[in-house]
Amino acid sequence: MKILHTADWHLGKKLHKYDLTEEHQLFFDWLVLLIQEREITLLLISGDVFDLANPPTEARALYFNFLRKMIELKCKIVITGGNHDSASMLNAPKDILALLDVRVIGGATPNLADELLVYDDLVVCAVPYLRDADLRQSLEGETASNRVEAVRQGIKSHYDELAQLCQELHPDKFALAMGHLYAHGASTSESEREIQMGNLAGFEGTDFSSTFQYVALGHIHRPQRVSGLEHIRYSGSPIALSFSEKDDAKTVIELTLEHNQLQEITHIAVPKFRVLKKLTGSLEKVKSQLTSFQNEAPLKAFLEIEVSEEAYNPLLIRELNEIVSIFEDEQATVLKHRITFKNEVNSTDELFHEGQQIDDISEIDILKRRLDKEDGLSDEHRALVLEAFTELLQKVKEEN
Repeated sequence: MKILHTADWHLGKKLHKYDLTEEHQLFFDWLVLLIQEREITLLLISGDVFDLANPPTEARALYFNFLRKMIELKCKIVITGGNHDSASMLNAPKDILALLDVRVIGGATPNLADELLVYDDLVVCAVPYLRDADLRQSLEGETASNRVEAVRQGIKSHYDELAQLCQELHPDKFALAMGHLYAHGASTSESEREIQMGNLAGFEGTDFSSTFQYVALGHIHRPQRVSGLEHIRYSGSPIALSFSEKDDAKTVIELTLEHNQLQEITHIAVPKFRVLKKLTGSLEKVKSQLTSFQNEAPLKAFLEIEVSEEAYNPLLIRELNEIVSIFEDEQATVLKHRITFKNEVNSTDELFHEGQQIDDISEIDILKRRLDKEDGLSDEHRALVLEAFTELLQKVKEEN
């Protein structure tokens, strides 16, 4: 039996307001072929199917079109809800999908046994993201540390009770658990939300019962083991969801079971469908990088630009804005750009202090302080005002 573990699709996700639908579609096209070629029996999706509780129509269409293809391949699927998912939205079609070998557990079930799913010699403990309300009741006078421990113990109790049910009802079957939670020591990225008391109620690998011979986790977007244990793993997200993941290897995890034993764990690399790249340095260096940039993926690359210069010069701000506005390249799109000056004062508090003489303050500094008081002034408008003022000031000084 072959099982594929994935998680954190985040369908409907936008990166700096740019849609990632094309990436998700290419991932699904690749995943369908992979499942077919490697003869996968069961697909596990450990939470955060969607990025929003109320996902857009395009994201729902991607989801159901993928499920349709899986049904045609007769691949069984288990889907659990994550902290980004709406349990009720995922659960809405669950009864119909169950008839097609697609099992959905959107949220914690009133009857714990409903989270036990049996497939021949395998039993899956399909645990969704466990919200505080599923785990504990607030008590008057309870301290913060007590609340954190109550949540952590609630998660542990949930898994321990499922492990006990496995031992009682299916003692001879391979026991696999799914989960969507934060594990202590996990390497995170910028795109995960803190969960379960701000990650304070995080789990250790040893908190999972030894009954579970594999634990398929979601929530952390970088693939990794938990507490160094081979059988407890995050699959990671299949595509980069933030620039902090631009260099991460994206994977899905294949499990091979033989004679009721886990024989092999294989990380399968997901192709990079879009390059995320950050260009940094002086304006001249960034211009050179833009000129020489070569895209290595099928979709247009997404770029972030961070220019750093020594001395403040509003003309450089204007030049950077012009470069970005005329950068029309089939290979890349600039999502975000900014310029900083190392010698620029960071705040008006550093510029002005009690007893300071007006002669000690430059004309530019005075104007910048005045502009800081203007609400709703865009960076572009601010740059144009400073540029015009600098030119006028230079002319005045030249004439005098």
